[in-house]
Amino acid sequence: MLLILLYVFIGILAIQLFYYLIVFGKFAFARNQQITPKRIPISVIVCAKNEAENVKKFVPLLVEQNYPDYEIVLIDDASSDETLELFEAFERQYSNIKLVKVQNNEAFWGNKKFALTLGIKAASKEYLLFTDADCYPTSKDWITNMSSRFTMHKTIVLGYGAYEKIKGSFLNKIIRFETMLTATQYFAWAKMGRPYMGVGRNLAYKREEFFRVNGFIDHISVRSGDDDLFINQAAKGSNTTVCYTTDSFTVSEPKKTWKDWFNQKRRHVSTAKLYKGFDKFQLGLYYFSQLFFLLVAIVLLAFQFQWMIVAGLVVFRYIFAWTTLGYAAGKLKEKDVMYWFPIIEIILIFTQLNVFFTNIFSKPVHWK
Repeated sequence: MLLILLYVFIGILAIQLFYYLIVFGKFAFARNQQITPKRIPISVIVCAKNEAENVKKFVPLLVEQNYPDYEIVLIDDASSDETLELFEAFERQYSNIKLVKVQNNEAFWGNKKFALTLGIKAASKEYLLFTDADCYPTSKDWITNMSSRFTMHKTIVLGYGAYEKIKGSFLNKIIRFETMLTATQYFAWAKMGRPYMGVGRNLAYKREEFFRVNGFIDHISVRSGDDDLFINQAAKGSNTTVCYTTDSFTVSEPKKTWKDWFNQKRRHVSTAKLYKGFDKFQLGLYYFSQLFFLLVAIVLLAFQFQWMIVAGLVVFRYIFAWTTLGYAAGKLKEKDVMYWFPIIEIILIFTQLNVFFTNIFSKPVHWK
């Protein structure tokens, strides 16, 4: 029985090698990107619901972008705080700001996709760049960098949405590690011609891509997924590219409590079950290879069965995983989280398991 487990362990290790070296390596070991600025007209779209404090800080940063031809479409999704008043003040102050006011609709109440659809229809430019109300670009050349990746055929651009660093917070390191790992996955698969998701904090596409798949209509009843479900449906290897230059990043304020972060993860995971079959398979295979690598290693080492071989394989696995993710983290300016890699990975494995079982028995709360 233990011999069979050893063979299973080696098979799992081979799967891990495939992911870290073949798949993730496609992004991790890629050359740094060089941009060629373009002057295509861009509509920056920001949807907000009760985000008064954030829009007060971050909208002025969008106005300061060094780009010759862009507008900012601010969407107020029936806010009950001062968000609408602030948007109206910004619209009066800046000539390139357009305001879209969304009233509560009985059929689409609380649905961010409905609000975004109205904003997209109101945008006057053909190329759309999305971010969230609690996000800000790391550079005044954010639009320049993201728009530089558009070509005649590449009409969807996946960007990186980072989280702020909080000194002394281990939860913050976990959040940023997971965000870096997720980006490594979707960047790598996109570079392999199998794009499966993007993040609404930093995402761009041509208007025609939205209408080609009838917008969000196929998953309008799902509260989340205005970014990943849309990309899962619309993106193909032929029309999708990635942007990971440092000046293309956006930054968001991360969750500060374990409960808030756990609930956020529940929302994210709940949409993944609607991905295409292959995408669910590859994500599931990666997760289960992590989980069973850990569990089988513990069993074999507990029985001291060929323990020198098992221990050597464990060390070997962590060396190549650490190396690959280290290069990826360097590209995304998240190197500090890699010092905690083995511990964070174990925490994430069992958190994911907890999320899976929790979602079976109760539904997560989405955009209100």
